[in-house]
Amino acid sequence: MDDEWVKKLGKRFAFLSPRQSADCVAFDCPASNLLEFCEALDDQEGFELLADLTAVDWGEGSSPRFSTIYHLYSLAFQDYLRIASDCPNDLEPEIPSLSAIFPGADWHEREVFDMFGIRFTNHPNLKRILMWDGYPHFPLRKDFPLAGLETELPAADVAEDTGASVIAAPMMGGPFVAPSEGHVSESEPRGKDQTWTEEHGKPR
Repeated sequence: MDDEWVKKLGKRFAFLSPRQSADCVAFDCPASNLLEFCEALDDQEGFELLADLTAVDWGEGSSPRFSTIYHLYSLAFQDYLRIASDCPNDLEPEIPSLSAIFPGADWHEREVFDMFGIRFTNHPNLKRILMWDGYPHFPLRKDFPLAGLETELPAADVAEDTGASVIAAPMMGGPFVAPSEGHVSESEPRGKDQTWTEEHGKPR
């Protein structure tokens, strides 16, 4: 993709705004124009693959608070295109589903809904994919504590058998941090506090 292609795309879709990016072409696209733009990218511009879909919570007090981020891939260009779209409603965020254009969006959108609480309108089966249906929180929102929240177990019989509710995570030594040095195999997050384990509980 050259600068001329980017300029033509910007003229054709006047609602787009260039987005600063160090690794690929990127645009901000209003939620109301997202379907139109993605349909054109798929049908006419060769971006036939949705490689990734995620979201950002900019924090309480920010407006817009939530944005969805899409990475499309073109086999013809052998390059990526990033699209960011803000959710218009900060309290009940929602955005159009792309699952009718990119079938692979189905599970990506369910995960974003599960973790951020963003609803994807016209999704064929929008329900949680990682947490259970009755789980009351959205773990990747900025107001969700790093240590987790104690929550009722999903099934009454499980709670009755175990006599315990879900224990807040992380289990040992959180908050977790990733070391800045060392071999990649040793780079998974470690607890700052290593003085307690499952066998020797954390002092209260």
